[in-house]
This record gives sequence, structure tokens and C-alpha cells, in this order.
Amino acid sequence: MNGILALFDFVDPKRLIEDFGTVGLILIVLVESGIVPAPLPGDSLLFIAGFAASAPEDGTLPHLNLWVLLIGCFVAGVSGGQVGYWIGARFGTRLFKPDARIFKTKYAEQAEEFFDHRGAKAIIIARFVPFVRTIVPMLAGASSMRARVFAIYNVAGAALWAIGILLLGYFLGDTIGEDNIDKYLLPIVALIIVLSLIPPFLEYRKHQRRR
Repeated sequence: MNGILALFDFVDPKRLIEDFGTVGLILIVLVESGIVPAPLPGDSLLFIAGFAASAPEDGTLPHLNLWVLLIGCFVAGVSGGQVGYWIGARFGTRLFKPDARIFKTKYAEQAEEFFDHRGAKAIIIARFVPFVRTIVPMLAGASSMRARVFAIYNVAGAALWAIGILLLGYFLGDTIGEDNIDKYLLPIVALIIVLSLIPPFLEYRKHQRRR
């Protein structure tokens, strides 16, 4: 029980922002964009970072520079996706094994089904789905998708995901104001988590119907 509580405490978006700041956020975006499918709160983390950029320097959240966040997270998102594509092109499906701790075969199967049904635009859609956003670049590299096509969709996906969620957090935080941040932050983050779980749930339902 203590181990589970420690894990939730570690991946708590607000705690991560407070402990690691902009550098930690950029590294997490890089890793989650195509390198390691770990349980990282990418969506809510970006939103809270945007929220923090709108907060005053003496507020309850650490003040972050919006332009550094936008440029850093966009570059990290694109770079992570390209690294994932290279991993898939270099190692292919040999990377995924049933007994692996991180690169499990079931993750690859779920992401591949997601990828096959939506084609190249799956690269953009996958940005908003935890785990899937990490594995889809690898599957694109392992498939016959051309590097140029992947790069175009990868850049578009990184812009919509990283820049879009950061700006959403920034403008919403600016509208709500510093005094109401603690009141609204938790419900908003909970809503983002629920919304991010809807696509994989729908895919699971479709898979069950086909079976």
C-alpha cells in the first residue's frame, strides 16, 4: 500500500513541477513521446505547467516561463517521436516481448490496432492517449511508413499536444486567477485524466466486440 501511495505521489503533476521545474517537464515530454512507455502524467503535467506560467512569481505554484515551455516541450515532443521511430525502424517488433516489464506485447498489439485503423493520422490522435503515444512512433518505424510522412505528422501532433495543452492551462489559469487555482486545479486535472482514458476504453470495447 505504501508503495502504491509513493508511486502516486511521485507522478503527481503538481509535485513534479515543484520538484523538477521546466527541465524535468521537458525530459518527461521527451521520454513519453516515443522512448519509454512509462506511467507518466503527460497531459495533466503540461496543463499544470501552463497554469504555473500564468501564476505570479510569489504564488502557490512555481512561476515558469511560457516561451521556454512552449519551445522546449515542442522540441522535446518532436525529438521523442523521432527517436521512437528510429527505435522501431532499427529493432522492429523484436523489441516487444510478453514477459517484458515495459515493452509488453499487449501494448504493441493495442497500439498497432489503433495505428492500423486510423493510418497516418493515428500519430496525431495517439498524442492524447497515454502509453499509445509512446508506442505508435515505434510501430510507425517498424512498418512501411516513410520517414518523411511520419515526420510531418509527428511535428503536427507535437504542436497540437504540447503547445495546445500548455496554452489551455495558461489561459485558463489566467482567467481563473491565483486565488482560485487550488479550488479548480484538482477537478480540471481529474477531467483531463478521464478524457485521456476515453480513447483506449473505446478501442477496448471495439476489440471485445470483434472477439
